[in-house]
Amino acid sequence: MENTKTERDLAARTKAFALRIIKMYSALSRSTVAQVLGKQVLRSGTAIGANYREANRGRSTAEFVAKNGGGHER
Repeated sequence: MENTKTERDLAARTKAFALRIIKMYSALSRSTVAQVLGKQVLRSGTAIGANYREANRGRSTAEFVAKNGGGHER
């Protein structure tokens, strides 16, 4: 896909989201429940940007849609 302003904006927003997730995780209490749930949020929240950037490097629009889960009903 071509690198449009919207694509750059989404990449920046997903990175900012991941950084906020990391900051939130760092602020959690050290209780077992908070740490277990926090790690799940940390993994999923930081994966969003990585998944977007990987899909954005696709060779075609169809590949981008396929990597982002498009084309099927949920």
